[in-house]
Amino acid sequence: MSINPSGSEGWRVGVLFSRSGLSALTESEHLRGTILAIEEINRAGGIRGRMLNPVFRDPQSSPTVYRQMARQLIVDEGVTTIFGCSHSASRKAVLPLVERHDALLFYPSVYEGFEYSENVIYAGATLNQCAFALADFLIRRYGKRIGFVGADYIFPRESNRTMRDILEAKGAQVAGEVYAPLEASETDVARLMGHIRDWQADVVFSTVIGGPARQLYRMYAEEGIDTESRPIASLTMAETEIREIGAEYCRGHVLSANYFQTLPSPENQRFVEAYKARFGAGSTTSVWSQTAYLQVYLLAHALERAGSLEPSALSPHLLDQNLLAPEGMVSIDRENRHLWLTPRIGVVRADGLFDVVWQAAGPVRPDPYLATARFDEVWV
Repeated sequence: MSINPSGSEGWRVGVLFSRSGLSALTESEHLRGTILAIEEINRAGGIRGRMLNPVFRDPQSSPTVYRQMARQLIVDEGVTTIFGCSHSASRKAVLPLVERHDALLFYPSVYEGFEYSENVIYAGATLNQCAFALADFLIRRYGKRIGFVGADYIFPRESNRTMRDILEAKGAQVAGEVYAPLEASETDVARLMGHIRDWQADVVFSTVIGGPARQLYRMYAEEGIDTESRPIASLTMAETEIREIGAEYCRGHVLSANYFQTLPSPENQRFVEAYKARFGAGSTTSVWSQTAYLQVYLLAHALERAGSLEPSALSPHLLDQNLLAPEGMVSIDRENRHLWLTPRIGVVRADGLFDVVWQAAGPVRPDPYLATARFDEVWV
């Protein structure tokens, strides 16, 4: 990492993404997106003539280590702003510290909702921005018998509960629902595959993550299931993991997300070119790297106006923002601190990237508590 070392003059920000452990692959994408944005901002002269100076920590995909390292950053290092956490378990581990010490966390991942904090900017999609459209798409294209597999922790349990309610409100049938440990063994994944085989569902909705999810996709193809007519659908399985699995195993699988590398806008083309120039021609962007990238720019624009990293000074300027990101226009909702995002659905093609087969007409307001969402509303 060729960024200013800790301790040099500049705006000091924490970067808390894992480079090891269960979620190393996707968190490394968060890290790359963050690094790229910081380097671009610094090359352009920084903010008010001062460079962004990241303080990096590797929490090893462990909520316990996340908590320890967040404490180090906030209490020992005096950092007031952190880009970090990738999954709900890590966010929940860090949140009490962030609130107790009045720090600010930028969280870049899709999550289950039902949370609000004055000390967090939630940059990832809420379920009304991804699951609702996906439910309609799956029923219309594949059928009404849907199986659920998930990892046994917060995001899968809550996401599956909401997705089940949406599907049943639309007349679909849940063929079955099973969970494996978060760090599932090959035997655990094979057990999931056994249930899938028995269900004979039209489509499988998966909230398994990390290495076990990649194993599941390979096993699914090796089972001989036609992935184009009976795919796995996900809210998380994006370009870089598809490349890791092998595109030949994944053609036809479905992802609901707000960003895909194949978006044709000039802003995205510039982002993809810059990402590949920095991290290698064979690297792929994804919703994981792009959201981490855009949230650094959200901070930078607010910091330019506030002149301070103190959360109380930053917040009014953050909440006024509209930003043209690689994914399109985003803005922070003043009432709930989540982002307005454009829902999209992609289908994996032969090269491992996604054809965007549906997208909303524009950004959708985040509804983390599903307070105004109608389960019977038609999206697609």
